[in-house]
Amino acid sequence: MTLQEAKDKFIQTWGALGSNWGINKTMAQVHALLLVSEELLSTEDVMEKLQISRGNANINVRALIDWGLIDRTNVKGDRKEYFIAEKDIWKIATLIVNERRKREVEPILKALKQVKDIDAKSGEKKEIKQFTDFIESLEKFTGTIDGVFEKFCRADQSWFTGTILKLFK
Repeated sequence: MTLQEAKDKFIQTWGALGSNWGINKTMAQVHALLLVSEELLSTEDVMEKLQISRGNANINVRALIDWGLIDRTNVKGDRKEYFIAEKDIWKIATLIVNERRKREVEPILKALKQVKDIDAKSGEKKEIKQFTDFIESLEKFTGTIDGVFEKFCRADQSWFTGTILKLFK
């Protein structure tokens, strides 16, 4: 396999996995392209290499900037904007976990807090208790997951890796 074939395979695989991580395929492919590129890439470069439209490239580049996974930069004497990906795998992982926490876990916790506040006169006591008990257990579980995500984002890589390895001994 040539280097270019390996890069293309990585981009396609990263793109396919993107939907499992809560992002669209093209966003993951743009990210993968920037991860494996040694040089800065412009929007036109991304469009050409991935065979996508300008609008699609712009939307996904902006989303990756919002997630903190890529940065925008300029080249002296060139009016184009260029992009570069964060290449530190630990930092990438923490940025993704933190963003998913904000987009997925925090809204769930907020919704659970809202739905457990039930008027006692709105139904049978037993049914209300059963519902609120379930919601509270789900809230506790989700809170635990949120705590794990928060610790992961604040953790030092060597501490986290050491802790995980201890769990599997």
